[in-house]
Amino acid sequence: MSPSDALAQFKSYIQLEKNYSEHTVREYESDLLYFFGFLQSEGINNLHDVEYIHARLYVTKLYDESLSRTSISRKISAIRSFFKFCNREFGLKEEAFRSLYHPKKEERLPHFFYEEELQQIFQATEGEDHMSLRNRAILELLYATGIRVSELTSLEEFDIDKQLGILRVMGKGRKERYVPFGQFAQDALEHFMDEARPKLMKQSKHNFVFTNMRGQPLTPRGVRYILSDLVKKASLHTKIYPHMLRHTFATHLLNNGADLRTVQELLGHSHLSSTQVYTHVTKEHLRKTYMNAHPRA
Repeated sequence: MSPSDALAQFKSYIQLEKNYSEHTVREYESDLLYFFGFLQSEGINNLHDVEYIHARLYVTKLYDESLSRTSISRKISAIRSFFKFCNREFGLKEEAFRSLYHPKKEERLPHFFYEEELQQIFQATEGEDHMSLRNRAILELLYATGIRVSELTSLEEFDIDKQLGILRVMGKGRKERYVPFGQFAQDALEHFMDEARPKLMKQSKHNFVFTNMRGQPLTPRGVRYILSDLVKKASLHTKIYPHMLRHTFATHLLNNGADLRTVQELLGHSHLSSTQVYTHVTKEHLRKTYMNAHPRA
């Protein structure tokens, strides 16, 4: 069986039956093509010839390339899913990767903004021009809801209930959830949609809420650029990545008394363990506050 034929059928399966997002499908394809390249370099052209020793050699190669443990774990998961599919559909042996252990994840705490830092970034969006109104709406909504950037750029007009202050969000694995947002986000969103968006949309026709300055749908890369530019304007000596606002949303909620289950539901996490990392962040926040504030610390 040729790897390319099996990959084409696997892609159809995860797109149509598993409802994986385009981004996830691209990642799976990229991971598998990289693995196929390794097999070719080992002189293996048939998937039936893959053994446990090849799996071990491949993982060793990934470590030699200094990839993070998270990246290696993701690649193993993609290959396992592929072999499981091929086992069910074509009787391919799947033991080679099933026997591998996932590398232990690095214990890294999520980075987040303190409220003072966030206020400086909000100040960088001040202005009544189209760009400022759009950027403020993006920042307010990301912080108010904790949604992922891919979820933000996928938002359409009918996903927003302005009366109830609720977003309908399509998350990972095409899972739908509803997320509330507050008055600050509502005001910024309405201001953008009433004043700036109609003028930006003169040359375009689509239902996506956020656009670039030419009226085309905004991309996740575009949002990353916008946020980096705001951090520069705010003169903060830090790097920003979009997930920092998601981390900030969760951390601030927990610091102010929200329970873990509620935060899990708002973030759209399938497992509570994914949300529990934020309890470590809040404990670290308490420790730093204590060390800075107590006279005998």
